[in-house]
Amino acid sequence: MSKIVVLVVEDEPLIRMNAVAMIEDAGYEVIEADGADQAIAWLEARSDIRAVFTDIEMPGSMDGLKLVHAVRERWPPVVLIMASGRITPPASQMPTETVFIPKPYTEQQVLRALAGIG
Repeated sequence: MSKIVVLVVEDEPLIRMNAVAMIEDAGYEVIEADGADQAIAWLEARSDIRAVFTDIEMPGSMDGLKLVHAVRERWPPVVLIMASGRITPPASQMPTETVFIPKPYTEQQVLRALAGIG
């Protein structure tokens, strides 16, 4: 059985490294992106990505909020998880069925958000 693939999008290398390790340790396959442009490139290249776990505040052509809207539009079944330490977007600004986790997040919070992927 192949592992469920999760795309982690985070511009801070240490935070990304910790998130990747946490998700890999739970048995998922993880792909990393340092911003939305790289994330979109991964999504276009790989049809097996089942979840996107993204920071909201990132440099580049779009932030995490714009990224999750783009993903929901182009890849509707992908599970969307957003995290931020400074911004808590109202539910009305997020695509339907998006999970928001405040930073600093715990491993339990992240894994609970990923648990619904089957």
